[in-house]
Amino acid sequence: MKRIVGLTSRRLPRNNRCDYNVITMATISRIVRIGNSRGIRVPKALLEQAQLPEEVDLQAEPGRLVVRAHRRTRAGWAEAAAQMRARGDDRTLAAPAGNRFDAEEWEWR
Repeated sequence: MKRIVGLTSRRLPRNNRCDYNVITMATISRIVRIGNSRGIRVPKALLEQAQLPEEVDLQAEPGRLVVRAHRRTRAGWAEAAAQMRARGDDRTLAAPAGNRFDAEEWEWR
């Protein structure tokens, strides 16, 4: 049922430090019924080219569905914080602002 619409090959410029051909593939696919839902079968070659993980985000835009690799909220924050700490770049950016209560009425016990 699927037919290849376009198969193009182009050489990437040398300034991108890549010296290989990139093959892009476009296909026509039908929207099929899957239980009470609808689905699209995606060719394996297209999935491999997109390098998508098992979990993806779907977003509807007029005339298209956008599929993106899912990123967990705050993914990589722990590693970034550890790198900042190692560089000594984890200080507070603004000086703490005190007020009269802090100066006169507050006492640590």
